[in-house]
Amino acid sequence: MHLCGLIGLLAVTAFYAPAEAPDLTKQVADLTAMVRTLQHRVDELESRVGPPPAPPQSAVTSAPQTASSPAASDPLRRTSVNVLVDAYYGYNANKPIGRVNRLRAYDVSSNAFSLNQAAVVFENAPDPDRGKRYGLRLDLQFGQATGTLQGNPANEPRPDVYRNVFQAYGTYVFPVGSGLTVDVGKWASSIGFENNFTQDQINYSRSFWFTFLPYYHMGARANYQLTKTLGVNYWITNGTQQTEPFNGFKDQFFGLAWQPSKSVSWTANYYLGQEHPDVMFLPGATQPGLPTEQGTPFLPIHPAATGKLHILDTYASWQVNPRLTLAAEVDYVLERDQTTSAPTRVNGGAGYARYQISPRVAIAGRFEYLSDHGGLFTGSTQDLKE
Repeated sequence: MHLCGLIGLLAVTAFYAPAEAPDLTKQVADLTAMVRTLQHRVDELESRVGPPPAPPQSAVTSAPQTASSPAASDPLRRTSVNVLVDAYYGYNANKPIGRVNRLRAYDVSSNAFSLNQAAVVFENAPDPDRGKRYGLRLDLQFGQATGTLQGNPANEPRPDVYRNVFQAYGTYVFPVGSGLTVDVGKWASSIGFENNFTQDQINYSRSFWFTFLPYYHMGARANYQLTKTLGVNYWITNGTQQTEPFNGFKDQFFGLAWQPSKSVSWTANYYLGQEHPDVMFLPGATQPGLPTEQGTPFLPIHPAATGKLHILDTYASWQVNPRLTLAAEVDYVLERDQTTSAPTRVNGGAGYARYQISPRVAIAGRFEYLSDHGGLFTGSTQDLKE
């Protein structure tokens, strides 16, 4: 570049030399000699440092390859790390025994400052449009909510092993049609309108339905977009809230997600499971001859219950205008102990409304009804309203 600029400058100088200048032929000869000298110097420099680098691949390939190459060569593309601290003070005017709010998932403590959860979320999302088809997500969670999610030995044979890993799954987008997305690992359940992270919910507290419906699953799931507005989902899992299975049955899930516009979405789910263990874990047992799983003794159950769990779940949301959001959920859950047993069931639903008063202030409310027939959720037949 410097040589070309100098040659251009010399050429302009020669072009505009006054016609009356003495010995014009000699000046041109001197300039020509100078250019040859500079060219010789450049040739010597290039011989020392080697030829110039080849142009980048994107400069000589077709447009689709150019679009995909940056992501394919950068495995950390679309990577994010988020940190959450969720704490609260709660007070129950009914003054519950031991300051414990019954039938609550997260806001379980009354007249107490509580750490609901502290979480770190690492996500490396796939970007198939740019050639990156793989991704992963890891959610590490600590605090009161962690104990709620994974503290029940009735679901988790060894809850302490996995307690702080709320989500951990890998993703791959197969080049099938519009893209078949497959996740393998552990993920938060999408059954029910409410979910784990408080900042994404309409209310700070959670409904009875959130407490009752599954929190997470371990297995494989697939999502495929039939159209831009309609997607289908299929899961095969170890069970509801079971990182490790406690029986040999693999639960299955079928779902539809429809978003006809930016302001309206509707989801319909069906879940089939068998939530009865075929083994009983006996931590601390000393009986000789018992089989163990990584040191924890267990005893097979004969005969094991084989009755099925059925969950029908649907919910929808409507962004009426930039300030007002409405949502509704309807659920029907049925479970049998044995295949021919009389069923217990829970049915009902919830309605939500949220109004954004200002960019920093909103008000929200919830009404719900849950009818428990046979004590599947509460331990006795009763109707709950709030």
